[in-house]
Amino acid sequence: MRKPYIVGIDLGTSNTVVAYSAPGKRQVELFEIEQLVGPGQVAARPLLPSVRFHPAAGEISPGDLQLPWVNGEGGAPVVTGRLALDLGAQVPGRLVASAKSWLSHAAVDRLAPILPWGAAEEVAKVSPVLASASYLAHVRAAWQHRFPKAPLEQQQVILTVPASFDEGARALTIEAARQAGLANLRLLEEPQAAFYDWLFRHQQSLAEELAATRLLMVCDVGGGTTDLTLIQVAIQDGQPVLTRIGVGDHLMLGGDNMDLALAHLVESRLPASEGRLSAPRFSQLTARCRVAKEQLLAAGASEAVQLTLLGGGSRLIGGARTVELKRDEVLQVIVDGFFPRVPPDAPVQQRHAAIVEFGLPYPADPAITRHVAAFLRRHAQAARQALGDTADPNGEPGLPVPDTLLFNGGVFRADALAERLQDTLGEWRGAALRLLHNDNPDVAVARGAVAYALIRQEQGRRIGGGSARSYFLLLDEQGQQRRGICLLPRGTEEGHEIRLPERIFSLRLGQPVRFHLASSVADNAYRPGEITLLDDDDFVRLPPIATVVQALAGSNQREVRVQLSTAMTEVGTLEIHCVGVDDAARRWLLEFQLRGDDGHTAVSSTVLPARFADAVQCIERIFGASSQALDNKEVRRLRGQIEHLLGKREDWEMPLLRALFDVLLQRARRRRRSPEHERLWLNLAGFCLRPGLGYALDEWRVEQLCDLFPQGIQYVNESQNWSEWWILWRRAAGGLPAAVQNQLLAELGPWLRAEPTKSRSRLAATIAGSHDDMLRLVASLERLPVECKLEVGEWLLERLRKSPEKTLGWWAIGRIGARQSLYGSAHQVIPAEVASRWLQSLLALDWKKVEPAAFAATQIARRTGDRARDLPDDIRSVVLARLAAINASATWIRQVQSVVELDKADQRRAFGESLPAGLKLVPEPGSTCIRPATERLAAASEDAGSQRPGFGQ
Repeated sequence: MRKPYIVGIDLGTSNTVVAYSAPGKRQVELFEIEQLVGPGQVAARPLLPSVRFHPAAGEISPGDLQLPWVNGEGGAPVVTGRLALDLGAQVPGRLVASAKSWLSHAAVDRLAPILPWGAAEEVAKVSPVLASASYLAHVRAAWQHRFPKAPLEQQQVILTVPASFDEGARALTIEAARQAGLANLRLLEEPQAAFYDWLFRHQQSLAEELAATRLLMVCDVGGGTTDLTLIQVAIQDGQPVLTRIGVGDHLMLGGDNMDLALAHLVESRLPASEGRLSAPRFSQLTARCRVAKEQLLAAGASEAVQLTLLGGGSRLIGGARTVELKRDEVLQVIVDGFFPRVPPDAPVQQRHAAIVEFGLPYPADPAITRHVAAFLRRHAQAARQALGDTADPNGEPGLPVPDTLLFNGGVFRADALAERLQDTLGEWRGAALRLLHNDNPDVAVARGAVAYALIRQEQGRRIGGGSARSYFLLLDEQGQQRRGICLLPRGTEEGHEIRLPERIFSLRLGQPVRFHLASSVADNAYRPGEITLLDDDDFVRLPPIATVVQALAGSNQREVRVQLSTAMTEVGTLEIHCVGVDDAARRWLLEFQLRGDDGHTAVSSTVLPARFADAVQCIERIFGASSQALDNKEVRRLRGQIEHLLGKREDWEMPLLRALFDVLLQRARRRRRSPEHERLWLNLAGFCLRPGLGYALDEWRVEQLCDLFPQGIQYVNESQNWSEWWILWRRAAGGLPAAVQNQLLAELGPWLRAEPTKSRSRLAATIAGSHDDMLRLVASLERLPVECKLEVGEWLLERLRKSPEKTLGWWAIGRIGARQSLYGSAHQVIPAEVASRWLQSLLALDWKKVEPAAFAATQIARRTGDRARDLPDDIRSVVLARLAAINASATWIRQVQSVVELDKADQRRAFGESLPAGLKLVPEPGSTCIRPATERLAAASEDAGSQRPGFGQ
């Protein structure tokens, strides 16, 4: 076989860059990527902008989009690259950008079509993974066009990722490559790639070049990420030995944030009549600020540029506005705002005043220098050892600062930014730092990926250090402490398998088994199998890993004993297997679960109350296999008996709740013995599963529950049984997949719309008695398509206009139109313009007489920080004035004024009842998810069978 090309791909937030080395050569060359640079104009450029433009039908002639190869996506035309970037600056709301940042945003479904964020309904949307795959597919097609006899998928491909990417983001990057037809590749961290580029260019004089270096920091600030890496340089036998000793946490901070800051500045200078720009127009302004920033920070730049923002709709030309942006003010906003001179002990500011746009959770503190100081403090011990600092650690020595710097990333094309950071670090160190020359920060990572492969082939100077993180299996949460077992310590070399022989797990066969992990970049020395406390500041949760352990054919074995085996693969990802204790040849790969917000669930304590077994016996007596003659009173007494044994049920914590649900699920078939049996089972099962997520294996539990949906209820003429049926599904709604929520809506819709007084059907009249519970359920289905939510909301508003005294309906409007989801993805929130219209109906009410209207208005006007979801400032001002007029809760006013989370009382109002003890709602810019927390929610939960919780209780 012919030797393959070595190909390095830098899939960047702003640009995708490709470099290669031909077979048998040691030269690294740039691969110029053919792309559209104008309508009907194709040219090869070293940078492929990582953007997509989705033109409207007929907007661009198909002939103007013709590439030298056939568009692999088919369907609607899509523009990628330079022309897409130019079109995005002209036409608002149709540009997909920053897909790489979305890959690392675990609070949304990164496999769902959500981009362009905040675009109009008619604009086609793609997932962050598909957008990333399309850039790689473009590269693959361009390569095939130039090298038809050497398909890219058959070459040695190295794809770079930020060092700070967690396992979820890395796995999604690999999935994007697979979708682009590049299944075989290797991952390499971008800061290392940048340094490999420098090493390769100085390989003949490394000993001299690095003779005075003991600690190097690679500072890579690109379009969407600040990536920090520390590399120790030790001289052995006259030659440098390189070891990576620290990487930073993921910081979504880079050129995108700077463009947003400038866009906010320009927006503030627009005429007051313009108001706050819509998300699409603000996106357009941001694109133009990006161009202006690059012009004004370039060498020999002019003193100012003019930015023209076109009007909207029929005022496209007549509504155009021009604003001047000066070089001095750009320097002030970017240099002083993102690289301020701060002391080395300056803490990272934790505030809610972050620039949050387009659904991405940017850091609250934009000051890169403060983040660098925090990074150096975290790795102070390893840094001191590398520098040979023997200062007494109890004598509060100063911050250990590297002696050498390597800058990378497009941000540092601006000399002013590189000089400010270099000067600040020099002030901390008390001496100037040596700066390694990077001749082209835009392409160094792609070139370095190729250099890395060449150096490996020749057994050259590699960067050692192994895994950048330590990985832990979460065990339990007891009080204020979280514990975990170390699965793989930081520094473990690639390909080295670690077994934990002293840790044996018993796994049930034929059912999903899920483990929950955390990682840490701290330089603590952990040992495999060591149990340690996990501090929130140092440990980051990862998506769960799962498998289904199947029994051998013909075997009745129900459980298998396994150990965990971990390794860093040659590809550069974490791999975990379950290995049979009795048969080591039986291995099951645990795969990361990357859809939605599942990554925020965690394993909690499995320690159950001392009398749990007695409670199980009570449940068995009512729902067990043996048929017993029990009267209705004995059935109704079960709940009181369980509370007597286990304590008040509002105090039951997650492990107990889920353990009770599992007991009830095993006995689900016997729920139909009588109407009382059915009512009680539905009530207890729903209470123990609420809110349908937040604990290990909840997804599996919900799947089992969904199998009962087609069966319906047995006693269809019992109104109370219908109520309990709907309450069960409302309580589990947070875990119900979109398909099941759609199915529930189809089932509920006809009954909600029916006029019970006009029906002679006994069944219809019975079901009508559960109307309120049906309405609560529909309002809780956050994964419904937006068009379904709009239909339900419009129908409900029409009803409420005729009967405004139906207060529950106003609560439902607030829940359906809320700006911040409780568990759903933010892309399923109804459009802001529709929410504004619904809000007008609420403003027409007397909030003192219709109390739920004020709460509903608060949820609809609530501020998220995301321009695509937030209502205009003038509408929110009206709501604030009305809230002040009725002396509304201060927390409601804060929710409309700024980005804050719901307090305990409002969480309960929004859900319709209390959440289990041990859960806390933590809103994020992308979506709100439920995360385990040690804080308990001290809110009582009513008996759903007698006094059902609602908006006003």
